Amino acid sequence: MTAYSFRPMTAADLPLVQRWLQQPHVVEWWGDPDEQYRLVSGDLDEAAMDQFIVSIGGRDFGYIQCYDLSDWNSGFGAHPKGTRGIDQFIGEPDMVDRGHGSAFIRAFIERTLANGAPRVVTDPDPVNARAVRAYEKAGFARAGLVDTPDGIALLMVRDA
Repeated sequence: MTAYSFRPMTAADLPLVQRWLQQPHVVEWWGDPDEQYRLVSGDLDEAAMDQFIVSIGGRDFGYIQCYDLSDWNSGFGAHPKGTRGIDQFIGEPDMVDRGHGSAFIRAFIERTLANGAPRVVTDPDPVNARAVRAYEKAGFARAGLVDTPDGIALLMVRDA
């Protein structure tokens, strides 16, 4: 099994994350790089948001954020207390379409569930087939469409 590491993101990582947010394959689903950079960098001081740089073999290649669902107006409906939400992307273009997405998501989710979260949810764009497939391979199930502040999304759920 491939060992992924999840290093807490710091202000020193912001130039790397900013570069990743400008990659066409990230912009396609995350949107305006400047707006996303303001949100991601602003969340460094948000107590309810945990942000990590994903690496393998010492190489940083992705970003994942994990938050307490009860602290966000997500539009996801009712979930057990302690449910966590995630969002992620692979920043390095040469790491896309190589199986890393589903693998690191699975590793992160299993750690999150083992640490006591009863459920983890995510909300990819329903037409983002690559993301939906990666989440399904990581053990998530489709729970239906939801209307979020960012538009219609596919709610996906993974229970402990």
